[in-house]
Amino acid sequence: MILKRMTLNANGNRVVLAALLAFVLPDASAVELSGYIAGEYRYFQHEAQQSDAKQHQGSIIVAPEWFHEWDDGQQSLLFSPYLRLDGQDAERTHADIRELQWLWVQDDWELRLGVGKVFWGVTESQHLVDVINQTDLVENTDTEDKLGQPMVNLSLYRDWGTIDLFVMPYFRERTFPGVDGRLRGALVVDTDKAQYESGAGRQHIDWAVRWSHSLGNWDWGVSHFYGTNREPTFLLNDTATALIPYYNIMHQTGLDVQYTVDAWLWKWESIRRETTEQTFFAATGGVEYTFYSVFNSDIDVGIIAEYLFDDRDDSQLVAFEDDVLIGTRLTWNDAQSTELLLGMTQDLTTEDTGWRIEASRRIGERWTVSLEGQFLTVSEENSALYALRQDDFIQLEIARYF
Repeated sequence: MILKRMTLNANGNRVVLAALLAFVLPDASAVELSGYIAGEYRYFQHEAQQSDAKQHQGSIIVAPEWFHEWDDGQQSLLFSPYLRLDGQDAERTHADIRELQWLWVQDDWELRLGVGKVFWGVTESQHLVDVINQTDLVENTDTEDKLGQPMVNLSLYRDWGTIDLFVMPYFRERTFPGVDGRLRGALVVDTDKAQYESGAGRQHIDWAVRWSHSLGNWDWGVSHFYGTNREPTFLLNDTATALIPYYNIMHQTGLDVQYTVDAWLWKWESIRRETTEQTFFAATGGVEYTFYSVFNSDIDVGIIAEYLFDDRDDSQLVAFEDDVLIGTRLTWNDAQSTELLLGMTQDLTTEDTGWRIEASRRIGERWTVSLEGQFLTVSEENSALYALRQDDFIQLEIARYF
């Protein structure tokens, strides 16, 4: 298969790659190797609505990780490439460098240089404030999978909190399923013709700053991002047969808060995003309560409830503008690390409903079996999820860790 999407192909990023690898060349024996290889199978309950894609989809994942530490632990290098070979969707066959990052640690600051992954957020249903890394949408529609982001990150640790400063010199475009892919809209997205508001295109220099602090039972995070919007809008091509992603420039201010007391977790995320096209506010808030050692067993049961709000008017672009999530999380606390997460999202203005299940269990010391499912009931044609109404699926993954 042809790898449709090889990342970090700019000359500047090749220089970063070569410079970072040079740190470990003198002592290659000190490298720690880990990671996993997995086989994945998806079964779609219905025939494809948008293409001739089959109901059966298989793929192979290779995700090694190299780690090297020196200078009494003050310096380290992490390299995490990722490869997926998909038997159906050529766009889902892709490679990426998730992380290739040099870390220099001092008493009250840290410096990271290279390609990294940064996660912000506390809620279960979506992570509004998580804006640094681009979504790898061919991996999954839950937007949890992210592409590696070239960056410089300086972290300053103070008594009154942590300040993270980011400079990002290169933009990563979002991935989308191809013509033969599932979990996509009626029109395929032509990523080769992406357009930008900035004349610098992918080379626009983005920046971000975040303050975070834990104070008693409270965990706070306040962030601001300026740069290329990770979420594109879409234009029709000249023949109205495909969509062209358009990336504008945005300011986004985010707030994430978590309050922990006894078995309760109270969570909040909100953003205000401003572009030349629109300014909007979105928020997700909720609670999670855990019943420990249910019926005197080792099982913990968590109950999750969240509300999702977005004040954008166009429901075709917004999947969760007035919705609630109800879910449960079961943790067996056994030697096999067995876990189950089940959630239902209900649109309060329509009858649209979505169910999601995620389960995993370790087998022996090195094997893990994971099960995932997504099921949608969508009746409104103007819904952002209407194109996915035929794409209910069950996914089985067997991974071998090393």
